[in-house]
Amino acid sequence: MPVIKVDTIEDPRLDAYARLTEVQLRNKLEPEKGIFVAESGKVIERALAAGMQPLSFLMEEKWLEPMSECIKSATEQNPDFPVFVAPHEELQHLTGFEVTRGALGAFKRPALPKVEDLLKDARRVAVLEDITNHTNVGAIFRSAAALGVDAVLVTPACYDPLYRQSVRVSMGTVFQVPWTRIGTSEECHNWADEGVALLHKLGFKTAALALTDDSIPLGSPELAAEEKLALVFGTEGDGLAENTISQCDYTVRIPMQHEVDSLNVAAASAVVFWELRVR
Repeated sequence: MPVIKVDTIEDPRLDAYARLTEVQLRNKLEPEKGIFVAESGKVIERALAAGMQPLSFLMEEKWLEPMSECIKSATEQNPDFPVFVAPHEELQHLTGFEVTRGALGAFKRPALPKVEDLLKDARRVAVLEDITNHTNVGAIFRSAAALGVDAVLVTPACYDPLYRQSVRVSMGTVFQVPWTRIGTSEECHNWADEGVALLHKLGFKTAALALTDDSIPLGSPELAAEEKLALVFGTEGDGLAENTISQCDYTVRIPMQHEVDSLNVAAASAVVFWELRVR
């Protein structure tokens, strides 16, 4: 195991951690070169358990022993696997490092599967339309993993589930719940023109979570009776696009009390996943 001590995060070997933007890490033009960064020992452990390919680790020297099992797993794949060790004061310059609980890991970004392959055996699916908050994306994945959602689909304009903050908030469950992108148009809300049709073709009924005059309560028996159901969630504030709602089979609301009209999308997803889980 090559432990490589670096004096500064300006070292070019640390570009993935300190300098590359998220767009550069995703590397759309050359997906095979894409990278994502995982924070904390638990998240790195889950990434390794899910078969993600590690490229390097970065930590303070004091974390070498607590991270020994993860390091061992990585070096079994590559005997020359680099573990970079940097001083505490240098790592403080990395945004968010203080909450990483010990380590950062750079991993090769996996190729995304086709929707048809991902949903082959799925019964409950979440669709995230243009959610532009990394915390919400990560929290939804954590609820999906805990409450039995088989897969998550994200629209082209939705924030990246493998963004560092999303991965951290999800506690690594983004590696446990299968996911991919649905739709090809990055123009706002146009994913539904082909995406909802594809879900119907694959045998799914679609339920848009939205407050409309004709929405039905979440506890309606016809929802739970659906064999295959895709649950579509929109972004904070604006909610789902009218174009999306009009193409879905159901429009669903969570009944509220005390004149509260809605929940945060992450909280709403947990309620919906629990209520419509496959029993």
